[in-house]
Amino acid sequence: MVKMFLAGLLSLATLLPAFADGANYDESKVPAYTLPDPLVFDNGKPVRKARQWKKRRAELLETFRAEMFGREPAAPRLRYELLKVVPDALGGLATMKEVKVLLEPSGEHYMVLLLFVPHAGKSPAPAFLGLNVCNNHGTTSLEEVSLPDSLQVLHYGPYYKRMERGEQTRRWPYEYILSQGYACCTVFMDDIEPDERDSYDFGIRTVYDQGKPRADSWGAVSAWAWGLSRALDYLAADPDVDAARVAVHGHSRLGKTALWAGAVDERFALVIANDSGCSGAALSRRAFGETLSRLNRVFPYWFCDNYKRYSDNEASLPFDQHELIALIAPRPVYVASASEDLWADPYGEYLSLVHATPVYRLLGYDGFSSLEMPEIEVPKVQGRMGHHIRNGKHDMQLYDWQQYVAFANRFL
Repeated sequence: MVKMFLAGLLSLATLLPAFADGANYDESKVPAYTLPDPLVFDNGKPVRKARQWKKRRAELLETFRAEMFGREPAAPRLRYELLKVVPDALGGLATMKEVKVLLEPSGEHYMVLLLFVPHAGKSPAPAFLGLNVCNNHGTTSLEEVSLPDSLQVLHYGPYYKRMERGEQTRRWPYEYILSQGYACCTVFMDDIEPDERDSYDFGIRTVYDQGKPRADSWGAVSAWAWGLSRALDYLAADPDVDAARVAVHGHSRLGKTALWAGAVDERFALVIANDSGCSGAALSRRAFGETLSRLNRVFPYWFCDNYKRYSDNEASLPFDQHELIALIAPRPVYVASASEDLWADPYGEYLSLVHATPVYRLLGYDGFSSLEMPEIEVPKVQGRMGHHIRNGKHDMQLYDWQQYVAFANRFL
């Protein structure tokens, strides 16, 4: 199956856009590589017992912070303002809330959280939490969802272009998720940190760094992950949501964000990465599709400055992305890909699950062992790991959500 799948990927290479920068889509040209062992301490000693994992986990987190994501600040004392309640939203399916979460003491920087709580099912409800790229109003056609106010727009920076209401409803099938008994919560990523090269001048990072970034200062991905934890802080204070049963999810760059949020914040009960690709779930050493060099050149603000020294130098990385998956253990994790999304290296995403499995097994749970690529649209769940490849392109669709809900039903 893996040969057939990879042959199919090669046939799609000609369909890729010109910005692919001559990326490799040939498995025979993947360089030989040796992955670091997540169950070996930095001093070379093996991790043999489950109780040793806590120490090794802290060591790995420190390395990821220092060399990739950067160091995030401690959680501040938050304040919340309930902005709006719509008791019968979505045709009576849910209660809608909008909540302002103030991210720093002055109150100038804040994010607006959009929350739907289902009327059906048990209360408090488990929840899916994720950031969006389209403003909250872009996730739904509901007129009751507010447009960003002038202060929010000011902090989005000069390149901000507002999306239309409901522009990305395909990625946010609220009615389906709510009908399954789950609450849905989202925040516009730019409320935390704009997704632009000069984001540091407008986002939350400059507030906490006081305008003095270091080589290991947090990048935008770390800032977005930090914002997800602040959203979870609010959910822990909302009696309608069971904060012990919150799944964090994300697509593409926000899939990278969800993985880091789940690694750092063990309160997240389940982690989902959709088409997260390079510096997400895909192994960096494969240099297949998007590479560290291209990512660090086009998105230099996503990660800390130290990460740039591994551009075209993946073999020297002190970690690889299977160890990011391992940091989530023993909590459930789901990684999904798309058949035409060569840029995100679907096989490399799957292999990260395989190579994180020894950590899950050490902690008493099964995972993936076969190097054979799963068939397209044949979801696979083993132990506390889930995976599927959807037919199609780089996107997040109802099919993906159906698999995530089924996976969450097992554990939440």
